Amino acid sequence: MTRPLIADIDLDALRHNYRLARDLAPHSRALAVLKADAYGHGAVACARALEGLAPAFAVACLEEAVTLREAGITTPIMLLEGVFEASELERVEALGLWMAVHSDWQLDALLARRPARPIPVWLKVDSGMHRLGFPPERVEAAWGRLADAPEHACDLHLMSHFATADSLDPRYFQRQMTLLETLAGRLGAPTCLANSPATLAWPEAHGAWNRPGVMLYGGDPLEASSEASRRLKPVMTLRSRLIAVRELAAGEPVGYAGRWKAPRPSRIGVVAAGYGDGYDRHAVDGTPVLVEGRRTALAGKVSMDMLTVDITDIPEAEIGSEVVLWGRAANGEVLPADEVARHCDTISYTLLTGVLPRVPRRYHGGFD
Repeated sequence: MTRPLIADIDLDALRHNYRLARDLAPHSRALAVLKADAYGHGAVACARALEGLAPAFAVACLEEAVTLREAGITTPIMLLEGVFEASELERVEALGLWMAVHSDWQLDALLARRPARPIPVWLKVDSGMHRLGFPPERVEAAWGRLADAPEHACDLHLMSHFATADSLDPRYFQRQMTLLETLAGRLGAPTCLANSPATLAWPEAHGAWNRPGVMLYGGDPLEASSEASRRLKPVMTLRSRLIAVRELAAGEPVGYAGRWKAPRPSRIGVVAAGYGDGYDRHAVDGTPVLVEGRRTALAGKVSMDMLTVDITDIPEAEIGSEVVLWGRAANGEVLPADEVARHCDTISYTLLTGVLPRVPRRYHGGFD
């Protein structure tokens, strides 16, 4: 008998979420972002499910693109951070990749190499995130160098990243948006600006391309959910079972340091899942869990291979009962990863990408 913890991946939900991103911006095309192993869901399986639906994919680095190409994925792939050294340009050309250019050395390296065919290039602007990108006052010169070298670069776009598109306060987003609209208008440049929150909440940011990421996997990136974000479906269900049940008297402690103490005579269920699987050790007592499709809560610190939940009010729970740590239970009840993340003082991105390799992924759906 195998350990019961699995990450159940619903590829039909992935395709639903992609279609939502596409339908929210009917005049844009949507890159499907598959970086970080498709946010922990398995990049190859997700790419195969989206091939023929998404016109292009996006990854963070060359290694992630190579993994997709070696698996037979032929859809165009964008390198969101471009290359990390000039020697990578040979592979970019050989694999037919698109690339971001965010700095002088990348631009110089690209123009110093004469490719057999020009490489699609998206010039990144630092519009206020202050990570990567050319400062606004230098964008026109960089754009001009690319435009004057059609044998090196083609299909030029402007791209940028929003720092606060998820926020209820629109002021910083609007500052970035105004700057980008001005630049794009001056250059006559098509744009790729909208990440997941901007795709969901800011139609004015929808450009020639958008870049939905976490929303494809069911994560709601908005500070306050919208009608659109409530239509997202969870793609990953982290599912396990109870492997033991304990009957405790009132006042008895549970787990390391006895952090949780039974407030009454209690039944405690032991779940095969822990921080060695990627479940966040920062989860506090009261973090929601589904047992037999009913809500209950974490009781005690998360261990490496196990965690404990209060099943006092779920009398039908027994050894072998289904436990959902996030995602969709067998009865249809949903526990969003975003809700679990709030109890861990983190975001759903970290939970999803943090599921470790020893947790088997099980795939279903994904085809029309």
